Amino acid sequence: MPESPSDRDAALVMFSGLQQRAAATGITLRAPPPEPDSCCGRGCNGCVWEGWYAAAAYWREDAEEAIFKHQIGL
Repeated sequence: MPESPSDRDAALVMFSGLQQRAAATGITLRAPPPEPDSCCGRGCNGCVWEGWYAAAAYWREDAEEAIFKHQIGL
């Protein structure tokens, strides 16, 4: 299993790349998780960004599976 993205910019690049791959194969992916807007910036344990990175990793797994299934005709 690939690692979760660990910064916002890397996650956004990942979203864009997978959306482009999906579009090239003729499928539309569900929207990536929305960025959190409630971070206090204090580096809390369990920060909303940690949850977002986990959601981004799950979105990536789901997107890669959808692309793969489409490519093999499932």
